[in-house]
Amino acid sequence: MKHIIEGKQAKPAAPISTSTVRIVEVDAEFAGQRLDNFLIRELKGVPKTHVYRIIRSGEVRVNKGRASADTRVEAGDLVRVPPVRISDKVAEKADRPAPPREFPVLLEDDQLIAIDKPAGVAVHGGSGVSFGVIEQLRQARPAAKFLELVHRLDRETSGILLVAKRRSSLVALQDQFRERETGKTYLALVTGTWPAKLKVIDTPLHKYLQEDGERRVRTTTKEDPDGMRSITLVKVRSTCPPRPMQGLPAMSLLEVTIKTGRTHQIRVHLSSQGHPIAGDDKYGDFDLNKRLQKQGLKRMFLHAWRLQFNHPATSERCELRAELPPELADFLTTEPASPHV
Repeated sequence: MKHIIEGKQAKPAAPISTSTVRIVEVDAEFAGQRLDNFLIRELKGVPKTHVYRIIRSGEVRVNKGRASADTRVEAGDLVRVPPVRISDKVAEKADRPAPPREFPVLLEDDQLIAIDKPAGVAVHGGSGVSFGVIEQLRQARPAAKFLELVHRLDRETSGILLVAKRRSSLVALQDQFRERETGKTYLALVTGTWPAKLKVIDTPLHKYLQEDGERRVRTTTKEDPDGMRSITLVKVRSTCPPRPMQGLPAMSLLEVTIKTGRTHQIRVHLSSQGHPIAGDDKYGDFDLNKRLQKQGLKRMFLHAWRLQFNHPATSERCELRAELPPELADFLTTEPASPHV
């Protein structure tokens, strides 16, 4: 990235804390990235809530025009970054490198790494999280010249995550995701008995921000100009009988394939049908989640199980699978605990 202050190029500080407007030219490496994610990376250490605030206020401009958080920046774009200040405490925290960490590898070659991400780990830093998978992986592999996330998974979702090792691979794989040429299937445990005839959910989704800057999603109508078409395919894999002594209803284990990759798509689509994902702390049944925790389910039951894509170098069709982690598999097979008297 080129940083320009008053017409002169300047070396970026990390973390950023300036009293002067800066114009940042987007490098090809960051082409296609969302504006909010671009700024979170650029404004290292600045709280995510503040990043969203300056975008909403219009202080951030792309090529002299107003832009929204989900605007995609392109190589050569000029992004106006307003003055920001951060406290010494935040700056000190931002200066600490992420601890190096490797993750279980499903596939690796000179083009990409496919890892089995555990639940509870963000894919990248931001929103109160100092670091995520990509920062830890870069620290664990200091000799790697290029490591970039191809796509995202929610922090509490486990499963297959792709990391590109070359710029060309990143572009090729992201194009496949954008053009819906990948096959993404998740395993989700939902409350209730899923209707066997309900195999397709084609309901637009609308993203909005809460006052604290956290992104949320809701279903909307086709007439909503801000709604984005979202398609989810559902197949029932198995059903779990109710556990009345533990206060648990019947549940359904679903294979969920998404044809569009919207934020929180699976969680909102399933919940909108009256069958929220077990353990979902944003769109789920909060009272039921407490009972599930007593029975051993400490996290959301959503797992990126299967991923199909064309290899960026050979075009060969690849299919990866990551089986359910023990904490989810065990919940399906463990005998229910006795209720407290």
